[in-house]
Amino acid sequence: QVQLVESGGGLVQAGGSLRLSCAASGRSFSRYSMGWFRQAPGKEREFVAAVHWSGGRINYADSVKGRFTISRDNAKNTVYLQMNSLKPEDTAVYYCAADPSLPTLSLGINVEYWGQGTQVTVSS
Repeated sequence: QVQLVESGGGLVQAGGSLRLSCAASGRSFSRYSMGWFRQAPGKEREFVAAVHWSGGRINYADSVKGRFTISRDNAKNTVYLQMNSLKPEDTAVYYCAADPSLPTLSLGINVEYWGQGTQVTVSS
């Protein structure tokens, strides 16, 4: 069992930055690919970014490429999402997710573990 707890959300002005953290507890964190998804009001949940358990492969949604950076610290059982140049359309609840498979995680289908989410609001 893996438990995921997100933190770092909040209210920021357009153009600003936030860093989200996801602390994992439980077994074998270092063998799980980790990712971030988001869901805006009235919209479906969408993929944001994911990193392989080794840190060697990273996927990003086109909408965040060049602005967001995902990273992980296996020693701290934590994955991060650095979000720069934020836009009002980035406003959403951001969810951390974990799965042994990076392709499965990136598709967001049958992902093994989810966090409870953290709200990010970007004002214009």
